[in-house]
Order: sequence, then structure tokens, then C-alpha cells
Amino acid sequence: MGRHTVVSGGSLEGQRGAFGVVREDDLAMTTRDGVVLRADVYRPEEPGRYPVLVRRTPYGKRVNDLAADFSEAHYFASHGYVVVVQDTRGRFASEGAWYPFIYEARDGYDTIEWAATLPGTTGAAGTFGQSYGAISQYLAATQRPPHLRTCVPVSAYQLAFENYWYNGGALELGWMLSYFVNMAEAVLAGEGDTEAIEELTKLKVDPAVRFSALTEDTLRHLPLRDWADRLGRGAPFLDDILAHPADGPYWWATDLSRQLFNIDVPMLHIGSWYDIANRDTPNFFTGLRESALAARNGHALMMGPWAHQLPFNQPTSGGTGDIDFGPEAAISLVDIERRWFDHYLKEHPRKDDAAGLPVAPVRIFVMGENRWRDEREWPLARTEYTSYYLHSDGSANTLNGDGSLSADPPSDEPADRYRYDPEDPVPTAGGRFVGGGVADQRKNQSRADVLVYTGAELAEDLEITGPITVRLHAATTAADADFVAVISDVRPDGYAQNLAEGIVRGQFRESFVEPSPLEPGVPCEFTIRLWNISHVFRAGHRLRLHVTSSDFPRWDRNAGTGAPVGTDTALRAAEQTVFHDSRRPSRIVLPVVPRPAGKD
Repeated sequence: MGRHTVVSGGSLEGQRGAFGVVREDDLAMTTRDGVVLRADVYRPEEPGRYPVLVRRTPYGKRVNDLAADFSEAHYFASHGYVVVVQDTRGRFASEGAWYPFIYEARDGYDTIEWAATLPGTTGAAGTFGQSYGAISQYLAATQRPPHLRTCVPVSAYQLAFENYWYNGGALELGWMLSYFVNMAEAVLAGEGDTEAIEELTKLKVDPAVRFSALTEDTLRHLPLRDWADRLGRGAPFLDDILAHPADGPYWWATDLSRQLFNIDVPMLHIGSWYDIANRDTPNFFTGLRESALAARNGHALMMGPWAHQLPFNQPTSGGTGDIDFGPEAAISLVDIERRWFDHYLKEHPRKDDAAGLPVAPVRIFVMGENRWRDEREWPLARTEYTSYYLHSDGSANTLNGDGSLSADPPSDEPADRYRYDPEDPVPTAGGRFVGGGVADQRKNQSRADVLVYTGAELAEDLEITGPITVRLHAATTAADADFVAVISDVRPDGYAQNLAEGIVRGQFRESFVEPSPLEPGVPCEFTIRLWNISHVFRAGHRLRLHVTSSDFPRWDRNAGTGAPVGTDTALRAAEQTVFHDSRRPSRIVLPVVPRPAGKD
């Protein structure tokens, strides 16, 4: 165990607190089942008793220190906290075998209780962290550690089958495979297997980049189940994920949406519009406001305009992909987190009165206006859910076709058709995934296998804030098909800014637990959930929806057979038909929020 005095420098230096910081390396604790986990502990140099903050990570407890001498953990310690940063079970300095999420509830409980009894602590504990580090907070909170007072999770998924490794029944191929390749590298590095690591680096576009995108050949490899063998002992859990391509007990074991009633501490839930956890962050907030007991009023929601890998530990840029959302988007999330912790761990322990929250119950960044706005609830009570119907004369293919959107229901209109060829899928262009964000949609919207429906130029501003749903009537010649919907804001110069996207795999149209094949040629209604947004379409802009059957490599290509994911060795093309007539009114349902007088 070492002890180090922190030197000046780094991106958070300007936000340093009053205390100098020292770090103790590799403090060991033993879990209830005898596994040794190790953590670095950051302390204020000045002797005293301080609240403790815990961050648990599978990515290396000192990874932030590699980029800066003054990191997030240093920041909190400089403001009067003992900060524990721990490698999760089976990762880096900690013993045991890593399996995503399965141990984090119990290990999190044990770690929080251990941390709260370290010398120089008050016994009041909080947790922080992003992504995996946010999920682990929720899992630990379900165990109700006695010393836990509050949590600040950023970009956490609920681990539901509907939206994690799978989305709407489709495999989140691009980021998942990249993620497991990277995690397998770390396992193999620990074993000294340089030959196996060399084979994995060949799969990457840029081996020097952590979580690098994978090569086109890698992503197109079939069958997908081969990856369980190719990654082998580096990621043995991948076999389980592919072996459970429908909802059921395997997923329910960690599905947090089923365990919210066990959580009873106040939380600040932080997410973003271009994040894969866009669905889940508001769901945590609303679910806990309904199910929590003592802490029911102690929850707050904050949604910004960022993507998943936002630099949340420093003042952020306002950019997400192609777009800079302006100076209001560039905020210091660690400062907001610290004020939350000060409220619950220093000034008012266990104060759960909503009126006493250190931030508004709901704070959202309204894109288009590019400003923050405070609200009382989510979704907003004043929302007017409004249908915009698909129309065409049967030629909605490409942005130069005759597809349109309007509030008028369709009468008798011919259907639109396109050919889905999984060998030539529509490429991923921005969106809600790791490394995603804003991208111009016009290139994809110029393809013949993309149906494009564009509204009239808006005479006044239109705000949509809340969850978006597409009700699509469609048929396929295959035994299974995917339908992808993307909503975009078309500017006067033609740029099409993606706002939200969603997918439904046909066999999961009625149930994620009991998938059922499609009957070729038989129309069905598909519900495509595009989840949450807050955006103002400015006057002169146009609303656009495009519909297609692929978004690759983000989602795996549908083979058209109806077979379980990962088993197909060949892909089949299919003819897709989208209906929009009086009997089958395909539409997008938007959460329209009335504009205050004088706002347009």
C-alpha cells in the first residue's frame, strides 16, 4: 500500500477545493464470500472526519489518473470527502471472476459498509459513477446498506432485456462486440497471453484506441454465436447473452425495473438525449417516485444534450457529434454532484422533502432553444400527445419521393414498398449509442430502401418533450423483419438532424418473453418506441420520419428466418410493405408541449 501527495495540473484543476489530497493505494477488503477487492482511497490532507463517497468500476480504478493528475476522485476529496475507488470483482487489482453485474449488488453492499467504517469517516456514505459504475449503484442500493445515504448515477441502464444488450429484440451488435473484445483483452493481458491479444487487436479499426470500432469484416461475421468461442475465456458470459435471445429468468436476475421497490435512498438521476440509457434514466426517476417509501420525494432527474461518453467529470463542451448545443450545454456535472452530496451527506442527512432538493425535481435541456428548463414531473403533465400520419402516392422512397407527414388521417392511399438486402444494410449514422450523437441523415435518406416522410414547413415553433412512439402497419415476405424509425429536424439548408431512433424486431412485436414468427405477406401493427426527447423545431424547419429495416452495425442484421439471434449462417433479402390508409393509419405520436405566449 502506497501513499501519494497529489500535484497540481489536469482538467479539473480550476475546480479544486480547499483541501490538499493524499491517496492510499490498494486497500483490501474481503467480501462475505471471501473474495479480496482492492481500492484506492483519496483523503483530504487535513486530519478530520469526512463523509465517504464510493465509485466501483471494472475499467481500472486509476484510469482517470492516467489522463490527469487531478481527476474526479481528487476533486471530491479536495472538497472534503473520503473517496473510495474500487476495482470490481475479477478486474485489475481485485480477485475473483468477473461476470457483468451478477455480483455488484452484494459486493456493492459490502464495499459501502466497509468504506463507511474507514478511519476518518463520519459513517455517512454516498455513491457516484457513470454507465457500469451507475448500474452498480442501483444494484447496491437494492440491498439497502445501512450507511448509504444517497446516490448519483450517470447514464445507467435498467438491465431489462428490452433495452440493454438487446434493443426491441435486436442485438446491440456494434458497441456490445467492441465492448467485449476490449474486456477480453484485459483478461488475457492479466494472464500474459500475448498471442490471443494480438488476434483480438486485428479485429479493431484502431488498436490504439480503447473501445475502438471493429472492422467491417469483423462485424459482418456469421454466425454471431462464433464470437462466444473466439473470445473464449476472455468473455465467457457472451455465450450466455447469445443463448438467451428472449426475455426470461436469466435477465430478470439483474433487471432493475423489477427491483425498484427495494431502493429507498434519495438519488440524482443524470442522463442525456443521445445516450443509449435515454429510455432508462427517466424510468428510474418515475419508477422510484412511485415505489420508494421514505425517499419518494428525494429524487431528481437531469437530462442533457450529450451522448453516452460525455466528459461528466469536467466542464463539458456543448458538442454532441456534428452539433454544438451552445454555452449552456457546457456545465460542470461534478459541481452539481458535489452540491447534491453536500446536501445529503453534510448539511441535511436523509432530508427527503422535495422542497429541499438541491436542484429542481426535473431539469431538462431543451434542444433547438439550447437552454435548461426546470419542471416538476416527467413526462410533463401539460403534454398533448399528437399524431402525425404517414402519407404518399406509393413512392416515399428517398428524400426525393412523395412521402409526407401531416395531422390529417389518411384515406385510401397506396402502400410504400422497398427491398431490404441484409448484404447492403443502411449504415449507422449517429444516434443513441456509445460514440453516437448527431449526424446528418440525408445520405441514408437518399437510399431506395429508406422511406422518407416529411412535414410541411412549420409556420411557428413546435416543441416535443417526452416519449415518442411510432405505430407502423407493415408486412414482409420473410419470416421475420426489423423496422427502424428515425425522427429528424430538417433545417432550411436541408441538414437533417437526427433526434431519436428506435427498432422493433418483428417476432417480438407482442411479447419479449414469447417471440412469434411473422406470417409472410400478412400486415401487422408494430410499435416502435423512440423514447425520450426535448426539442423545439423552429419556424421554417420541417419534421421528418424515415422508416427502413436496418441500422448496421449498431444493430445486428435480421436474417429473415425467425431463428434465434446468432444462429443464422446466411442472410435473406425481403420485400417490405408499409401501409398508411384508413384501415391501417401508420403514424408517429409526438409529445407536443404548448408554447408559452410570446415564445415563438
